Amino acid sequence: MATVFSLHQFSCKTLSKISPPSRFNSKPALSPPNSINFNKTPLISSLKILGPGFRVVRAVPDNEWGQEKEEGAAAGVAVAEEEPPAKEPTEIELLKKQLVDSFYGTDRGLRATSETRAEIVELITKLEAKNPTPAPTEALTLLDGKWILAYTSFVGLFPLLSRTLALVKVEEISQTIDSQNFTVQNSVLFSGPLATTSLSTNAKFEVRSPKRVQIKFEEGIIGTPRLTDSIVLPENVEFLGTKIDFTPFKGLITSVQDTASSVAKTISSQPPLKFSISNTNTESWLLTTYLDEELRISRGDAGSIFVLIKEGSPLLTP
Repeated sequence: MATVFSLHQFSCKTLSKISPPSRFNSKPALSPPNSINFNKTPLISSLKILGPGFRVVRAVPDNEWGQEKEEGAAAGVAVAEEEPPAKEPTEIELLKKQLVDSFYGTDRGLRATSETRAEIVELITKLEAKNPTPAPTEALTLLDGKWILAYTSFVGLFPLLSRTLALVKVEEISQTIDSQNFTVQNSVLFSGPLATTSLSTNAKFEVRSPKRVQIKFEEGIIGTPRLTDSIVLPENVEFLGTKIDFTPFKGLITSVQDTASSVAKTISSQPPLKFSISNTNTESWLLTTYLDEELRISRGDAGSIFVLIKEGSPLLTP
């Protein structure tokens, strides 16, 4: 019977050779009678040259008389199965990667050049054309969770991003959606030399079309400041065109830290400050033009673009 490898090439002689010590057993072991030395059989030698892309599925030797079994004759044949190749990224995955890479150095859009903005708009347009969720408001579970702002063209956020306060930095801008309660919370996390705090707005939303929701803001929240464990001052800060040198003040850091730690418990025990939002600009609408498990693209009522990435997504990792 013809097979890939001749089964009669198996060595079937009785062996009495002492095998070398195993890495798990320091004592040498005698090979049992009628055992097979697989390291020297042509079958195993042939498999060794197949390389790392193959694995042995099954290898069963002939019986001790060197004859093939009547049933399952192919059982004595070792099958080399090629491992599946690595999955190629899809066109959408490549476009998302290019889009996120184009945000580098733009500070969420604040410092983007006109050329970079044009490139970003082109990539966004390509992704919108391949939107896997054409009716986002009918897939509200995909909208659920915390989304991190990666890029925007909304000029209303630029004064916030420009860090008008010399020692205050915007750490994160996020939007948390709860589709069961139809609520949205927009939040900005600030950090400074002494503490971190947040400013949030709570809103309700209503579904108006397969892509559009109407948002009505109800209240603002100023989070309780959290004092930092240590104060880190930069060497210098540019404020209103003038560089301020902080080197002489570093000797005061220790005393300031002691004072800060003495009031930390008092501040942290205070509840967040809430205030009502009742002016005429409390409503807006939002159009979701692309949505999947990790990326969301929305357009505002003023034509502005927002690109958000789901918290925990690999896209947030540089």
